[in-house]
Parts: sequence; structure tokens; C-alpha cells
Amino acid sequence: MSMHWSCIAYLKKLAYYYGIIMINIWQERSSVHFGAVDPSDRLTLAAAFDYFQEAAINHAEDLGVGRERVFKNGQAWILSRISVFFERRPRYGEPITVRTWPRGWERLFAVRDYDIRDERDVPIVRGRSGWLILDLEKRRPLRPQPVMDTLPLNAGLDALPDGAAALETCDWLNKTGERRAVYSDIDYNGHVNNARYIQWIQDITEPEILEKADEMRLDINYLHETRIGETVGLWSAPISGSGAAAAIAYEGRQQDQAVFRAELRTGVGRPSGASS
Repeated sequence: MSMHWSCIAYLKKLAYYYGIIMINIWQERSSVHFGAVDPSDRLTLAAAFDYFQEAAINHAEDLGVGRERVFKNGQAWILSRISVFFERRPRYGEPITVRTWPRGWERLFAVRDYDIRDERDVPIVRGRSGWLILDLEKRRPLRPQPVMDTLPLNAGLDALPDGAAALETCDWLNKTGERRAVYSDIDYNGHVNNARYIQWIQDITEPEILEKADEMRLDINYLHETRIGETVGLWSAPISGSGAAAAIAYEGRQQDQAVFRAELRTGVGRPSGASS
């Protein structure tokens, strides 16, 4: 760990010892863009993931743990899991505030929370993600504690307490399409960007399900990277007995290897334990 990070970690421990609550929430004020809505004139899943991705990157830079900083240490941030819940879908042109904050660490995962708030400062979209810190030389995840100890814990601020959990494999899925990774899918890390997979999921989902949905939740685990030119088979099937208006499981596969695993539910209630 660098001297800079060591000093910050020490100051953070002192603050914790003396009962000082460390809060650092990144905020970006905007409005729902035209390209972020579907025919219902409301924010799409993929657009919400884009908002959260950009806010997380900007906040990491501001906290001194951004892309270039960790790259100098031979490391990279990799999104491994994320869950997003819509309590209400904001409409085109509606003013919104996108917020994000670090929320500590669990095992190998650095936890980051998000929300989108309306004009009344009411959270209408909530999210939680789990990130890995990857050793670029060994291509293996590192323990996040040395980095996360330098960041505010934001204790008690839980946007989606049960989010970013592991999803179980489903053996009843049917192949419903495939996508070949092209130039516009690829990000700085040289693989398909996490938000692109959400677009792929949307494209194999019955449009009426997405357009009519107001309350909905998507959980996704990213399991293996996809490079340009590679083809991913897209598999999906309904989930029975979920209690949701619609519930669908998805999996992206390269031959026998899972690339991503996801579950979509609409008509679901607000998660318990979430901060207001």
C-alpha cells in the first residue's frame, strides 16, 4: 500500500475510534435524457445502469482511487455484481439527482451503493454493486480492505441491503438469441461493457413487459469477460412461483461457460431495510 493510502487509513481509524461518522456521497444533478427512455417515455434499465456507472467512476476519481491511480499499482476495478430496483421510473425531462457512495467491503467485494432521487429528494431508483480489485499481472482478485480502509464507510446508508448477491445457475433456460461483440460494445478494459449486457437482456425480453413495468428489479452477476468478435448465446426462461408480475432468468454463454447470469422481476415491492 502507498504511503498516501496508509495515512488515509490511519486517519479513518482515528475517526472511527472517536465516534466521527465519515460520510461522502457523490451527487450528479441532471434530467432524464431523450435517449434514456423507452416508448413509455420513462427511464430504461440500461440507462439507469449507465447513470450509475458514470457516477461511480467519477466518485472513485474524486476519492483518489480512480482508474489511473489503481492502474499504477498494477490493478483494475472490475464490476462483478450489481442489483438495481426501480420504485418509480422517472419520465423524460424530469429533474433527477444520481448519487453514489462506498459502503465498505464483504469478503473479496468492495461494496458501492447508488440511488436516483426526484425533485422532492425521494429515492425512486436504488442500487448496490460489488466490485473486485484485480491484480492485472496475475489476473486474480485482491482483498479490497487496503483500498476500502482509505474510504468513508457511510455507515447506515444502505440503498439496497440485499443487493449484489450471488445468483444460482438455472438449468431450465432456453436459447432465445445470440450476440456477437462489436466495436460499440467494448470499453476501456477491452471487453464488453457491463451496461451493454443490460441492453442485450432488454432486447430478448418481451417489450410489453418492460414498457408496462413501473416497479422492477434486475440482479446481474458478471462471470467472464467477452472480447470483440466473440459470440455469446443468450438464454432465458420464466421463473415460477416468484410472486412478481413477471420474473425471468437469463444467462449469457460462450460454449459451456457462463458469461453473465441475471434475474428480472416486475411488480415487486420496496426492499426492506433500505435507507430513505
